[in-house]
Amino acid sequence: MVTVFLIIIGFLSILIGIAGCFLPVIPGPVVAYLSLIFIDLAKGGQSFSLIFLLIMGTVALLLSILLDYLVSMAGAKKYGASRAGLWGSVAGMIIGVFFFPPLGIFIGALMGGVICELFAGKKTEDAIRVGWGIFVGNLAGIVIKFAYCLMILFFFVKALL
Repeated sequence: MVTVFLIIIGFLSILIGIAGCFLPVIPGPVVAYLSLIFIDLAKGGQSFSLIFLLIMGTVALLLSILLDYLVSMAGAKKYGASRAGLWGSVAGMIIGVFFFPPLGIFIGALMGGVICELFAGKKTEDAIRVGWGIFVGNLAGIVIKFAYCLMILFFFVKALL
């Protein structure tokens, strides 16, 4: 009974982790990584080595920190974003998720960045370029986090079989 419960919790953590790739409030790779712990516990610690689990956990943490913050900021900064544009993109992502799902995260980040850059005094052309940079940075982060979560799903299923 405990084994089935751990497998179900592990599978749910993968689903939540995948959702977290698109929702800025959930650390997707970290939550998905937990599924490896659950399946390993369900299989009596025989599915993965400690080294593998430590490496995958470190990668999950790095992806969550680096991609959620640094890659998005780097993409935005490359296109000349100000602090206002960065904060506007974050606010836009959060608002967009609720008002325009599932694409709201992209639309919201783009619009939030552009609107805040305009309020900060940038020309329309420059504000749009910054919005594009924010969009590209966020999209790159989402794609990489999603790929990691799919890899976690692969290892989970492999350990299950």
